[in-house]
Amino acid sequence: MARAMTSDARKKDTREKIALGGLIVKAGLRYEKRALLLGALVELSRRLKSDEGEASSQSDAEDV
Repeated sequence: MARAMTSDARKKDTREKIALGGLIVKAGLRYEKRALLLGALVELSRRLKSDEGEASSQSDAEDV
C-alpha cells in the first residue's frame, strides 16, 4: 500500500513540474538559460515575501 502511495505522489509531483514548465513556455522564456530563470524566480520569491511582510506591517499599523 505504501508503495502505491509513493507512486501516486511521484506522479502528482511530475504532473505539477510539467505544468510549471508550461508556464515558462507561455511566458516566452523557453530559450532563456536555466540559471537566469532560477535567479529570476528566487528574486521574485524574495520580493513577494518582503511585500507580504510590508503588507502585514501596514495592516498592524492601521489597527493601532
